[in-house]
Amino acid sequence: MGKLMVLSVLVAAGAVLFGERYIAIRNTLLVFRELTQNHLPNCELLKGIENGAEDITILEDRLAFISAGLKYPGMPRHSDALGKIYVLNLRSGRDLTELHIKGDFDAASFGPHGISIYTDEEDGSRYLFVVNHPHDNSQVEIFQYVEEENTLVHLKTIKHELLHDVNDIVAVGVENFYATNDHCFTNGFLKLLELLLSLSWCDVVYYSPEAVHVVEGGFFGANGINISPDKKYLYVSDLMNHRIVVLNIQKNNTVSRLKEVAVGSLCDNIEVERKTGDLWLGCHPNGGKFFQSDPNDPPGSEVLRIQNIHSEEPVVTQVYSDNGSVLRGSSVATPYKGKLLIGSVFHKALICDLE
Repeated sequence: MGKLMVLSVLVAAGAVLFGERYIAIRNTLLVFRELTQNHLPNCELLKGIENGAEDITILEDRLAFISAGLKYPGMPRHSDALGKIYVLNLRSGRDLTELHIKGDFDAASFGPHGISIYTDEEDGSRYLFVVNHPHDNSQVEIFQYVEEENTLVHLKTIKHELLHDVNDIVAVGVENFYATNDHCFTNGFLKLLELLLSLSWCDVVYYSPEAVHVVEGGFFGANGINISPDKKYLYVSDLMNHRIVVLNIQKNNTVSRLKEVAVGSLCDNIEVERKTGDLWLGCHPNGGKFFQSDPNDPPGSEVLRIQNIHSEEPVVTQVYSDNGSVLRGSSVATPYKGKLLIGSVFHKALICDLE
């Protein structure tokens, strides 16, 4: 076979491979998906949220904690937006209160991402765990919440080689947590290669001051994570595979994979309803639009609810959808007494009636 023919075969094979990968990526990102508007009644934008409400978690006693001003490596951002944590009292009104940070902490580089609250059963102290990306790094901050002073007291910064691309976190102790890595590489080029080759190499990590280890792998973009009300199960969003993975927590803080639930969307953070155990998901219905972030063709938003996730037939329901005209890129949704809070990565936040 002549050199020219060999070259022609290689070029043809490369073209076929590129075409296959191009189609696979577009399918992964759901670029062909179009939304039908499915709005909830009496939706209002939360005043004061202009640079995203990437994660929201609600305490049983009415307080909603909101992370804003995400600075995520490789993603579009508002260069002048400072990272902030807000609290919203859902009983008294809809006014946001910014929490002041005390202690040895660089607030100027604060880039809050996923958040989780842990309440100490012995003394009732509340600890806020925050995934932080200062200067494109990945670390976890632990604060103590002092409600009387509207203050977060910075206690500790946690860095570890296994916590290299942390997205979300669920606290299970005063210094203990499970966290997701949404990439398996830290290098920008290798991250792109990870997407191009559809590598399911991301993982979930357990951290304690005594031991740090990977508890489960095999995710194509491990994203949101949360825990069941009885503390027996973890729920993880396998973002690019469009599914929620259920993990059973073992006595030694390891896990076993129980099942997967297809959701048909790129689901971000997970919130769990305490009374029912239902999962609420903020999702990106079209990942192509989200990554392009074109204001003339904005990314849409979608909220899904999973009921009876541990049964043989879990029920996945679309609760809300918008084409981007109201809310762009929803990342979290959480209910509270007939209301639903919906946050976004870089845009605004909504509060709606569920009925």
